[in-house]
Amino acid sequence: MTTVTVMRVTLTQFLTKFPNRNPNTNKFLNRINFNFHKTLITNFSSSSTRLSHNSHNFFLSSSSALKIQKGDITQWSIDGTSAIVNAANEGMLGGGGVDGAIHRAAGRELLAACRSVPEVRPGVRCPTGEAKITPAFKLPVSHVIHTVGPIYNIHDHPEVLLRSSYRNCLRLAKENNIQYVAFPAISCGVFGYPFEEAAAIALSTVKEFSTDFKEVHFVLFSDNIYEVWLEKASELL
Repeated sequence: MTTVTVMRVTLTQFLTKFPNRNPNTNKFLNRINFNFHKTLITNFSSSSTRLSHNSHNFFLSSSSALKIQKGDITQWSIDGTSAIVNAANEGMLGGGGVDGAIHRAAGRELLAACRSVPEVRPGVRCPTGEAKITPAFKLPVSHVIHTVGPIYNIHDHPEVLLRSSYRNCLRLAKENNIQYVAFPAISCGVFGYPFEEAAAIALSTVKEFSTDFKEVHFVLFSDNIYEVWLEKASELL
């Protein structure tokens, strides 16, 4: 085994010695875990390619973990019960950014499934802050959960709508017995949501579901967003 692998195994063995954890213990162990992985990146990663293979783990509860990693969400998968979240538009017909990437990877069947979702008003299948679920087709997961985040400088109370987007995705995942779910950074692209505010809302909302999933992942494409999510998780979890 490589030096990094040995270090990871040793840390995992240490952390599993704490089966009954209270919130203060969780915070302490999360800080150890965060600093450990940050040190690994500083000393052993020399490129963004290597960085994309690193996953930072945080405890939500004794039975649930949150993981933050840099990479392509269309390639993410855990097992047959997993789902990814698509940052969609209200028409659910594909677009740019992660929405377009997910539609391209899933194939034409995903667009057909989205078209079959009833419109709640002309041109709107998924209003901002809500979520819908479809099969994943050619993606390596079982489902895609589509949600529409707020446009930061246009919507009133964007923080309420962004929290609603995360919360409704997690509720829908729970209703469909999904144990592993992966999010992008909703609204942090062309919708212009400030990264730090978005990270705080995302992580605190996931924390509300601390016993409902085996793992919740954030799979982030941008270096800047990835670093903000890591720092915010170390503060809040």
